[in-house]
Amino acid sequence: MTHRPHRVLVTGGAGFIGANFVSYLLGGDPRVRVVNLDLMTYAADPAILPRFDATGRHVFVRGDVCDAALVGRLLREHDIDTIVHFAAETHVDRSITGPGDFVRTNVDGTFVLLEAARQAWLVERGSADGRRFHHISTDEVYGSLGSGDAPFTEASPYAPNSPYSASKAASDHLVRAYYRTYGLPVVTTHCSNNYGPYQHDEKFIPTIIRNCLGGTPIPVFGSGGNSRDWLYVDDHCRGIDRVLRAGRTGETYNIGGGCELTNIEVAERLCALMDEYHPEGAPHRRLIRFVADRPGHDWRYAINAGKMRDELGWSPREQFEEASRKTVRWYLER
Repeated sequence: MTHRPHRVLVTGGAGFIGANFVSYLLGGDPRVRVVNLDLMTYAADPAILPRFDATGRHVFVRGDVCDAALVGRLLREHDIDTIVHFAAETHVDRSITGPGDFVRTNVDGTFVLLEAARQAWLVERGSADGRRFHHISTDEVYGSLGSGDAPFTEASPYAPNSPYSASKAASDHLVRAYYRTYGLPVVTTHCSNNYGPYQHDEKFIPTIIRNCLGGTPIPVFGSGGNSRDWLYVDDHCRGIDRVLRAGRTGETYNIGGGCELTNIEVAERLCALMDEYHPEGAPHRRLIRFVADRPGHDWRYAINAGKMRDELGWSPREQFEEASRKTVRWYLER
C-alpha cells in the first residue's frame, strides 16, 4: 500500500537519527507537519530544534514516551496519522551497567505508543485507514555472525546478546503482536551502524574525532577485529522514508550500508582523515589503544539489504570514504 504522511509524531526527534530524519522529512515534503516528542536526555541535541521550528511545521514537546496520558493527548490533539518511533536508549556499554533504563524506555515506551495508537485509531476512530506506525530497530537483535556467515536477512532468527539488543528485540515482538492481534498498521526497519552529523560523542566515530583533537587515547575493544556494517545517516533517512511510504504493513526491512569494516579499520581511516584536517596532531594513529573487551561483545554484524532494493528500489548512495570525510568536517566546523 502507499502511505501519505501528513501529521507525524516523531519520538526521539532531537536525537541523532531522529533529528536527521525530522530534517529530511520537513525538507522533502511541504505537506508534512511534525510533532517532535523527546525527553531531552544527555543524547539529545537542543541546538537543532530552532532550525525545525523555523519551518512553521514543527512542534516540539518535551516529554517521555512512557507517559501514556501525554502520548494519547498528542495523538488526539494533533490528529496524528503517522508515528515514527526512534526514541530509545541505544548505547551498549550503558546497557551493561544500567539495564533498567533500557527496559523502561525501549520496551515500556514502545508498549505505551502501540497502545495509544490502538486506542486512538482502532477503538475511538474505528479504522486505521491512512494510519501507520513505523518502528525503528537495529541489526543487533539478530545477534552475532561468524567471519564466514552470510549477512542477516529479514528471516534471520533473533538472538540478542546485550541488554540493549534484548530490549529492542522485545519491542520488535510487541510491534509484531499488535499487527497480528489487532491489525495495527505497522512496519519495522532494522539498521546497521549509523554515522554522520549530530551523533553523540559517546559513539565510536565521534569518540575517535574528539580524542584526535584532544590528543587523548582512542580506545578500541579487544584486538579491533570486531566487524560492523556502516550506514551513513542520510541514506538511512531515505530508507526509512521509503519504507514509511511504500513498505508493506506487517513487514520488516533491513537497511544496511553495504560497508563492512573492522573497528581497527574504522579507527585507522578516521585517524588518516584527522591527519589531513588536523595535521598538528599527526600521526593520530599513535593514539589508538587496545582495551579490555566488553562483556558479550558481538563479533560481526552484516546486513543483506536486498529486500529494500528489490521491493522498494532503495540502495545506499554514500560510500564510507566520502561520507566519513563529510562527517569529520561537520564535527570540526560545529
